[in-house]
Amino acid sequence: MSGKALSDIRFDSFGLHPSILEGLKDAGFEFYTPIQAATLPIALAGEDVAGQAQTGTGKTAAFLLATFQKLLVAGEVNRPEGKSPAIRSLMIAPTRELALQIHKDALVLGKHTGLSFGLAYGGVDYEKQRNTLAQGVDILIGTPGRVIDFAKQGVYSLRGVEMMVLDEADRMFDLGFINDIRYILRRLPSPDRRQSLMFSATLGFRVTELAYDHMNEPEMIVVAGDKVTAENVVQTVIYPANNEKLPLLVKMLQQMGEDAHVMVFSNTRSGADLIDRTLRANGFSVGVISGRVQQRRRQSLLREFHDGKLKILAATDVAARGLHIPDVSHVINFDLPQIAADYVHRVGRTARLGAKGEAISFACENYAFHLPEIEALLGYRISMDQTDASDLPDITIPPTPPRKPRQGGKHRSGGGKPRHSGGRGRSRGRS
Repeated sequence: MSGKALSDIRFDSFGLHPSILEGLKDAGFEFYTPIQAATLPIALAGEDVAGQAQTGTGKTAAFLLATFQKLLVAGEVNRPEGKSPAIRSLMIAPTRELALQIHKDALVLGKHTGLSFGLAYGGVDYEKQRNTLAQGVDILIGTPGRVIDFAKQGVYSLRGVEMMVLDEADRMFDLGFINDIRYILRRLPSPDRRQSLMFSATLGFRVTELAYDHMNEPEMIVVAGDKVTAENVVQTVIYPANNEKLPLLVKMLQQMGEDAHVMVFSNTRSGADLIDRTLRANGFSVGVISGRVQQRRRQSLLREFHDGKLKILAATDVAARGLHIPDVSHVINFDLPQIAADYVHRVGRTARLGAKGEAISFACENYAFHLPEIEALLGYRISMDQTDASDLPDITIPPTPPRKPRQGGKHRSGGGKPRHSGGRGRSRGRS
């Protein structure tokens, strides 16, 4: 960790437990980021915190360190035999990918603490997760649905939670999880009998209301609130026609060269699939992540992209938040997001922790009208770039493959030209 994203405050200045400092040393962390320096003294004093900062500035480490410290200082609790094991800390994330990222960071930073970590997320490993959690873990990291599922079965008890963490709270609203979140929070100890932390890149009115309803007089901390995206990311917007977007994407990737590490975002699963098939047909090595891709395959692709073995990743917003992938050089919004906050999170995949990056957005016929809302959130106009339609390459666009017949249902043909979703209504398809 280096660069402008760091403060001049060292990790050994806040009285963290020696085992936590060992984990920080192993990870190569020496100085706090601003959001960590602003929130940790409050959290370590036992107060509730709702923190907002740019994505990629170390929010995950902030709540992990605070949680480790609280549990280590409190010491082991007595768990009565014959009852469901009590979870000491619960960390909720909106997506499986983010839950896995938090778990990965927890294993690194908490390696020497002696604390145990468990995962609860949908898509894979149901019995494996259930059996592991039934044996008891100190910290449970998961997505709302699977956490509730196991709690209802009595796999564990939430009544002993000492520290609750809600990550990317605004995304919980966007994905329709808010009723699940309220269900979980009502089954934890009352706010005055637990500590609660909430972190996100954006804290709007709905999230603030949630904080005051289910937290104990939280301290609201906003870091770099006047700039919601990192300073080191160069942002541009281009206005292509719909039929120019794929040739323009191919042209840009050709110009970026083999050293580029690129994420290409689509608003829909079908759009991400089309990008994937088109880039493959034109000689690029690419992976695609969306709700249509099986969880194990998603994890494999993320590892390959994280390690640099895969240079281009097409994705929906399932990969837009919380994932720390180093050295992403470019983010391309093939579709402008329909929610302004999603733009912030997509762009936050690059220029992380002081690095430099570039974000290019296609304001096409279907999504250009979302640009004013995005610029209003940013507080400035995005620089406009131009492209010459006559200079675009001729590319191969593969046909849409036929849909697989559903179990017990009729086969529906999916041939023909790819369709582009439009209109002002937000897409409700799962990402």
